[in-house]
Amino acid sequence: MDTITTERLHLRPFTSDDAPALFGLFSLPEVARWSGTGTPMQDVSEAYARIERAGQRAGTHPAAALFATERRDTGAFIGMTLLVPIPASGGADRHEHEIGWHLHPDAWGHGYATEAGAALVERAFEAGMPRVYAVTDVENVRSQAVCRRLGMTDLGLTSDWYDQELRAFGLDHP
Repeated sequence: MDTITTERLHLRPFTSDDAPALFGLFSLPEVARWSGTGTPMQDVSEAYARIERAGQRAGTHPAAALFATERRDTGAFIGMTLLVPIPASGGADRHEHEIGWHLHPDAWGHGYATEAGAALVERAFEAGMPRVYAVTDVENVRSQAVCRRLGMTDLGLTSDWYDQELRAFGLDHP
């Protein structure tokens, strides 16, 4: 997997050396709340396991990946961004991809999620994906605002993915 460089960010493959930073991110209740599990990580071994499963989670599409996301100016780890298959509810056979971001609260409000999201959309479309989705907790208005800034269409509430009701957004390849 290659890397993505934007004006202010560097998105790169995770390594085991990232586990302490990933644990630091997902052990924060304010981050875990929006992570899908809702439960903060309790031990760094959970971060090592997540990194180990990253390739499996990304699936087989060459553009799909989970990225350690860093600021270019400081090299500081600010979170995780992703372009991955989106699991259909009830085990349905669908072949759709989502973009997503989980950033440290210190990185919130600086446009990093929008910048990373735009790079992931570009990557998806350059690789021939016809559409990308983003799904958010129904109360996650910050991520919903990012989706809108990316030009994504609000598809409303749906239970199509992750076996739970989420607010979905979609963007078609131009």
